[in-house]
Amino acid sequence: MKVGVIGTGNMGTIIIEALITGGAVSPSDLIVTNRTKSKADRLKHIFKEITVAGSPDEVIKQSEIIFICVKPLDIISLSKEKASLFTKEKCVISITSPIQVPWLEQLVDASCMRIIPSITNRALAGVSLFTFGKRCEEHWKEMLWEMFSKVSVPLEIDESIIRVSSDIVSCGPAFISFLTRSMITAAEKETKIDETTATMLAENMLIGLGELLKQKHFTFPTLQEKVCVKGGITGEGIAVLEQERGEMFEKLFRATHKKFADEAFHINKKFNS
Repeated sequence: MKVGVIGTGNMGTIIIEALITGGAVSPSDLIVTNRTKSKADRLKHIFKEITVAGSPDEVIKQSEIIFICVKPLDIISLSKEKASLFTKEKCVISITSPIQVPWLEQLVDASCMRIIPSITNRALAGVSLFTFGKRCEEHWKEMLWEMFSKVSVPLEIDESIIRVSSDIVSCGPAFISFLTRSMITAAEKETKIDETTATMLAENMLIGLGELLKQKHFTFPTLQEKVCVKGGITGEGIAVLEQERGEMFEKLFRATHKKFADEAFHINKKFNS
């Protein structure tokens, strides 16, 4: 089964590396292409058996499964221009939230689905979000679900909550990284700790926190309860966080949803043009 990837930017590369590392796809079964060929060639230097194609046409023709990992507006253009190549026996996959699966189904005859990955999939962890098209054949659903089960926890998600789910799963690691870096910077500024030591402590704290949750020793509420002793130092810190947090996360979701709505509007205009 040949798997094609059009676009080897950040997320395209993460998908390729995760699928190979997780044993879901053999490098010899992967055909990739990128507008800047050197980016695709870098993957071949690492995984020698990958085939680097010279164009999207080659990838689509030679593959049964095709991941489209380009910018949302470019997905519409590519699907329209190459519609005749996306034949009924193939499966085409978008990895971006603003592209609704029914739009793809109107453009191509292939089975269509959306799979939103997370950078955590590179460590064979985290969640991948699935949305299936109405015409998507069952064997493709089963095959892709099994494939991503080797690198993540696949979850079928309704269109109505796709953006917030993607905020948590796909954007979440960047948000948490930003907050952690802010904590490290403040620690260095306010105390005698150096950045290297603070970073090491923070990294291992996050790894340990993940293991506690993974092994189901605690939930978020019970974990906070166990650490936050009444009248203790942690409680003082929590009090500051509660006071300073305000509507930070509410505003975050409003901002991401506004950007999502703006992108969807422009994509819809291009789709209908």
